[in-house]
Amino acid sequence: MNRQKAKRLQHTRRKKRVRGRIFGTPQRPRLSVHRSLRHLYGQIIDDVRGVTLVSASTRDKEFGGKLATGGNKQAASEVGKLLATRAVAAGIRQVAFDRGGAKFHGRVKAFAEAIREGGVSF
Repeated sequence: MNRQKAKRLQHTRRKKRVRGRIFGTPQRPRLSVHRSLRHLYGQIIDDVRGVTLVSASTRDKEFGGKLATGGNKQAASEVGKLLATRAVAAGIRQVAFDRGGAKFHGRVKAFAEAIREGGVSF
């Protein structure tokens, strides 16, 4: 097995393990994060109803030309702040964090810290 396939397999295993333990309820919805090479996406999801309550990403209109790139820690922090303000406005204060198979490091960590600073706990 080449290195690229092995890394993808590890990512898939982490993702399945995390999703097996985390489930979003109306009282404590799931905060899902997805990162690609160029962008970062965050959603707060109620898994009971199967509905996305709040979302934000580096592709939102609020960022326009403000960000140099959507794939760095600064952009992740900005998306986290935006998602936190939207969540607080929607009355969401507690979430279950789903890192989506990514390691809690770098952009994912910056995103999580910005959400915590914005008033959402997990």
